[in-house]
Amino acid sequence: MPSDSDTFLLGGDLEVGRLGFGAMRITGDGIWGAPADPAGCRELLRRIVQDGVTLIDTADSYGPEVSEDLIAEALWPYPENLVIATKGGLERPGPNVWQRNCRPDRLRRCCESSLKRLKLERIDLYQLHAVDPKVPIEDSIGALAELQDEGKVRHIGVSNVSLEDLERAQQIVPIVSVQNRYNVVDRASEDVLEECASQQLAFLPWAPIASGRDVARHGRAVDEIARGHGATPRQVALAWLLAHSPVILPIPGTSSIPHFEENLEAVQLELEPDELDALDELAPPAS
Repeated sequence: MPSDSDTFLLGGDLEVGRLGFGAMRITGDGIWGAPADPAGCRELLRRIVQDGVTLIDTADSYGPEVSEDLIAEALWPYPENLVIATKGGLERPGPNVWQRNCRPDRLRRCCESSLKRLKLERIDLYQLHAVDPKVPIEDSIGALAELQDEGKVRHIGVSNVSLEDLERAQQIVPIVSVQNRYNVVDRASEDVLEECASQQLAFLPWAPIASGRDVARHGRAVDEIARGHGATPRQVALAWLLAHSPVILPIPGTSSIPHFEENLEAVQLELEPDELDALDELAPPAS
């Protein structure tokens, strides 16, 4: 279970454990349709809460709708300390196909539908899933600000954004979190992370565990460090994220209880300074 000291105050008023759970993988192949074992996924979600995880991240596009439905089926009525974050802005015409549609009227429908599926009166953290090149980000964020004013959204976050996107969004409404791709061998969003750290915004890295192929291409440090600790490469990758910045809230996802328990143990893994230095050197600085 995450320790009381390893927490983050999301939006200034929601205390969550820094290791959360990403609920994308509790769906079918291609993040499409129902999972092969829905009952097993519901049991996984219950185990997550029982083991002290207090942040679950999902999206209406996961399934689509499947992930949100399973969360409600498994966990409603929710524990008081559980924060459910969801996202809107992507359309799913088929497996592994993601299309951006962030028109204000559609985002409103997305949010209101998520409220119904999750059986919530207010979503603690509602995130713009991506920036739509056909829609000014000010218009998309403006729609979320209206939902916040109406009491349907508590806090607003953004995902898949550049530093400029974040700055433009912040001109419209306070932003409390950013969710970008980031891991030990992919740090293209380092500038965004640094800005989040300076403002104490939560940074939720998606794909927090790099693929084995990516790690192999960048060196063997992860495997070597894992062997030295009697840990797994997944645990080392997560431990590095937790050590790299206090605003990072990793949200690894899985449909497997053993994989979830393996991920959770990463909270207790303490890497040595020289190990952190070696991992820091795996990825070149973002250009």
